[in-house]
Amino acid sequence: PAWLVSVSGFLLGALFLWGSDKAVGLARKRAGMGMPGERLNRIIMLVLSITLHNIPEGLAVGVAFGALQRGASPEAVMGAVSIAFGIGLQNFPEGAAVSVPLRREGAGRLRSFLLGQASEPVAGVLGALLVGTVEAILPYALAFAAGAMILVAVHELIPECQRNREARPYTATMGIVAGFAIMMLLDVALG
Repeated sequence: PAWLVSVSGFLLGALFLWGSDKAVGLARKRAGMGMPGERLNRIIMLVLSITLHNIPEGLAVGVAFGALQRGASPEAVMGAVSIAFGIGLQNFPEGAAVSVPLRREGAGRLRSFLLGQASEPVAGVLGALLVGTVEAILPYALAFAAGAMILVAVHELIPECQRNREARPYTATMGIVAGFAIMMLLDVALG
């Protein structure tokens, strides 16, 4: 059922990013990288979340254009162009959200730009090539990306989530993610 697809993808995305944060933190401690204020961990999480978010978007654009191989009606072409334009337009601030912190930490201009923008075009080409296969998993991938982005946005941008950061850094964040998942389940299941 549709509610299972959306909720499971959403929760898997959030759990994947939570696990990634834990793994990055452990790897950083073992490597002895003592960057003050956990800035390195936040930058890595930001790059990872935006990349995970961009991959399903790129797949959506690729699938839209790849589906034109079956027959390119004017409506289908306009739909694919609209999807590409809309997703491309909102990519500029997302790319800047990755590029600016990387640049501030000393990465070169080209590297910062490519890390901020490159994941979606690569996924778009892949989506166009694998349109038959990707089309079936696209709802899961989009829900996965939504879960990843919500986790990062809530955890990094809502100050109340950081009040008890030392003892339980993800308690409030996971509560909000669970609330999103329940609302999504109710919305999709009940229409």
